[in-house]
Amino acid sequence: MQAGIGTEHDLLLQQKKKNLNKKRLDTWLLLLPTLGIFIFFFLLPLFFLFITSFKNFDASTGVGNEWTLQNYIKFMSDPFYLGVVWRTVKIALLTTLITIIISYPVAFQISRSKGRARNYLTLMVLSPLLISMVIRCYGWVILLSNNGVVNNTLLKLGWIDQPLTLLYTELSVVIGMVHVLFPYMVLSIMGSLEKIDPSVIRASQNLGASSFRTFFSILLPLTLPGVFAGSVMVFSLSVSSFVTPAILGGPQVKVMSYLTYEQVAVMLNWPYGGAIGFLLILIATITIIAYSKILARSEKGVAIQ
Repeated sequence: MQAGIGTEHDLLLQQKKKNLNKKRLDTWLLLLPTLGIFIFFFLLPLFFLFITSFKNFDASTGVGNEWTLQNYIKFMSDPFYLGVVWRTVKIALLTTLITIIISYPVAFQISRSKGRARNYLTLMVLSPLLISMVIRCYGWVILLSNNGVVNNTLLKLGWIDQPLTLLYTELSVVIGMVHVLFPYMVLSIMGSLEKIDPSVIRASQNLGASSFRTFFSILLPLTLPGVFAGSVMVFSLSVSSFVTPAILGGPQVKVMSYLTYEQVAVMLNWPYGGAIGFLLILIATITIIAYSKILARSEKGVAIQ
């Protein structure tokens, strides 16, 4: 009797293992096309570019046959290139910070709205994504140029005596970046706000907490995951952006993506361009990891309190 029960139990375990293996196989089969595209069109080109970055530059063929670290040494030992690194990270950090500040109230208002008002507000936030990034950047060129709308308005109001230099500056690049990446942050914060039970906020207000205290003690800690997700997206996209800095910053505001383009497309120095590109990836990865650790510590501090 016991032997029969044991045999039946073993058969059930074997059947469960088979079903589990079948589910795993089905999962991998579903992921296989996406993984193939990701590996073939993203990882392999990056891998070959990484290998190229350790080659020397040959004026006749572009890529030489000798292995060298000179491309990385040249970049890391030149103060000009280190300044470009700092400018790239600074613009990305400023873009992320400003985007958080202006996106949070918008996301909060949309999350509290209902019906048509919610749909219209969401459409207004997402509408810039329907327009080409190049067109949006040239729109800012019209606004910020010396003869643009902003300078002409300030001159007519008598607030300035001569046009301000707004275009082809770090300020213009940050403005363009914020405009382009603003919807990503709003959607990310909205996702966290919608998960918060409204009764929690009402309970805080009923206990006498001010709006300021409610925001910093309840809303902000509960929405930190959304803020972090949006910050990672905005920072990653801004630190590697090329179109916006190229149009609104030009050669005067060089960032690492612009340097990579110059070396690869203009100078045809693929090894050096590859080195700059991979240093950009490394810097972005390190910054994101550091930011995630700081956020994790802040979440622990809030939980302890």
